[in-house]
Amino acid sequence: MLTHCPKCGHTPLPEDQALPAACPACGVILAKVGQALPVRTRPASTLVDEEPSAWRERLLPPAKQPFDPLAFWPRVAMLSAFALWGLVLIAQDYRTGEIGASFIHRPLLVFHEAGHVIFRLLGEWMMVLGGTLGQLIMPCILGGALLIKNRDPFGASIGLWFLGVSLLDVAPYMFDALQPQLMLLSGTTGEEGGHDWIFLFNSLGLLPQSQWIGAITHKLGALVTGLALVWGARVLWLQRPR
Repeated sequence: MLTHCPKCGHTPLPEDQALPAACPACGVILAKVGQALPVRTRPASTLVDEEPSAWRERLLPPAKQPFDPLAFWPRVAMLSAFALWGLVLIAQDYRTGEIGASFIHRPLLVFHEAGHVIFRLLGEWMMVLGGTLGQLIMPCILGGALLIKNRDPFGASIGLWFLGVSLLDVAPYMFDALQPQLMLLSGTTGEEGGHDWIFLFNSLGLLPQSQWIGAITHKLGALVTGLALVWGARVLWLQRPR
């Protein structure tokens, strides 16, 4: 069966190429010219462009797949809700730790404390850093599992959204290190001890730059959150009803 028209190179061709099947572009009868004319090949660059690359196959769904309304419309609603929620979280003031009063802070705090426990085997410094690593690694694990194991790029985009929000949640903690105001789990501020980023910045000689680093982390979180929403929207656009 011919994949390209032997005369004009058009693709795709009809699956049934028996008489009187013809090329949709030039009208030539496929059964008559299939052996008589040399097959015209397209330029290599065009063929490469048309073949989905490995990264596209991972990050985006197939362009041609059955439309499933039971999966599509709930995902549209979910992405809309996460977009609104993300904008609210980005708009909160990282300098006062406003995100600490939001619902999302609570599950992130669980991952944060779990990180301290997991990384304590690597010494005090890594144990302290492990809190932040815990809440950043967990969304990566979630998104990676959905992308690689489940082949679910939309679910992975939500995992990336959680990573961006986790960075938004870390930013106030960093910003607070220079002039501690945030109330810790111990019921005290960082001046009395127990503040991860006072310890970490002091050990690195970066405490005077802590507010600048916190501001950059907030902007990075906003960027990652936005990229996650764009990714999710692109996935849904490819899955839309035709």
